[in-house]
Amino acid sequence: MPHVIQPAPVGRMVDAKGLAYHVIEMGEGPPTFFLHGGGPGCTAWSDFGPVAPLFAAERACYLVDLLQYGKSEKCTITGPMWDFHAKTICDLMDALGIERADFVCNSWGGTIALNLAANFPDRTRSLVVTGSMPVFYGPLAPLPDGARRGRKARDRYFGGPDGPTWEKMRELMADLEWYDADEIPDDTVTMRFEQSIDREEVELAARSDSPRGEWQDMTKELGQIRCPVLFAWGMYDDFLTPDYPLMLARMVDRGQLYVMDKASHHLQEERPQHFHSVVRGFLEQTER
Repeated sequence: MPHVIQPAPVGRMVDAKGLAYHVIEMGEGPPTFFLHGGGPGCTAWSDFGPVAPLFAAERACYLVDLLQYGKSEKCTITGPMWDFHAKTICDLMDALGIERADFVCNSWGGTIALNLAANFPDRTRSLVVTGSMPVFYGPLAPLPDGARRGRKARDRYFGGPDGPTWEKMRELMADLEWYDADEIPDDTVTMRFEQSIDREEVELAARSDSPRGEWQDMTKELGQIRCPVLFAWGMYDDFLTPDYPLMLARMVDRGQLYVMDKASHHLQEERPQHFHSVVRGFLEQTER
């Protein structure tokens, strides 16, 4: 049976030193931030809605729309992009009164969390990273599309004479994000599509300059991370096969790898119960 995603809970806007973040808060317990991926129309709820209630039974969950996504501010980023995002997430933590937290992250959000752990080690207790690309090389073969598969998919989605459409969103998700396309909920496609045609998001995608900041290779930063990191990967990730996160796990001091069968790039949506079970065990172990 296809997965069902519930309507998003009411969130609130939080001022982080002049930048407006949209945050959904759920549950009580150890603070845990959820940082979503960078695909068109992605938000904290679109990426983590199926699994967040499971974590909220035992944790204080903060589902954050990253800057330039969802209801958060569509600011222009200058300078190194991951440095910018990591610093502003720390500012958000300060605004929420949270000193240190766990991070559960997909793709774009995972690279932000890795940077944060390297440069602000006192703010991160542990990381769970899925489908992220902090370095532009791999151990066995060149990375797909010259490590620009996501960027090219975004350009195709927003480009062409018809621009973004519901059908193109579903095709993108089926080709790159889910193992079994028949399991993709129509409601999730609609949520992503409707967010992707937000006026400010479309204008950001259409700009010819670099509003997202300068790309960074994180080789040096990975060697500086001291908190436990679980790389949770889909066996059939269409961006980066499991040999890549195995390399990452060796590059961080306390890295480990879990590979999930019958999953691609969004395993927290594809297999929410399975994902929660694995991640919960990791988080509980690191609390000891």
